[in-house]
Amino acid sequence: MNIGIDIDGVLTDLAKYIIEYGSKMCIEENWTLNINAEEYWETKTFNWEEGQDEKFWNKYLVHYVTEYNPRIFANEIIQKLKQEGNNIYIITARDESGLPPEAYGKMQELTKNWLEKNNIKYDKLIFASDDEKLKQCIDNDIDIMIEDSPNNIINISSKIPVIKFWCRYNKKIEGENIITGYSWYHIYDIIKKWKIREQP
Repeated sequence: MNIGIDIDGVLTDLAKYIIEYGSKMCIEENWTLNINAEEYWETKTFNWEEGQDEKFWNKYLVHYVTEYNPRIFANEIIQKLKQEGNNIYIITARDESGLPPEAYGKMQELTKNWLEKNNIKYDKLIFASDDEKLKQCIDNDIDIMIEDSPNNIINISSKIPVIKFWCRYNKKIEGENIITGYSWYHIYDIIKKWKIREQP
């Protein structure tokens, strides 16, 4: 199988990072602290005004993409999937937005370094905007995609099956081509059963 895997929200618990460090930022900057954990975008999570999200990412994005740990068992399960003959395609919408000036232009390098540092094995790393993710899945013959973004789940599942990595902000997203995964070992079980079901 060709398995597509998103990074932010799938390999990492991005929502947890945003809430933890966003709360810290609010206190340090004396911003009003209100949290809606069921929102996907940080501006809506904290009800930030224009510019506050940019200030947050300028301060913390490099730390996030270089130091934040992957979800528990992510690298272990990906290695198991590869050992069992699956191809791993990491498909991420990461770009330069939010990086401070001194790191601008280095997102792809930082991402590759983070994957290597955390022993996350893959066959191909694809940088594509959210609007391009479905096309990349089709062009690379992805059999199943692991995704957390509500919009991406809806778009990609219109053509190929999606394992929705459950988060509070995507819990209401459902559909015929959408399977909910709650942990990396749960995702492993889903894929194993999927392969058995798809065998002729």
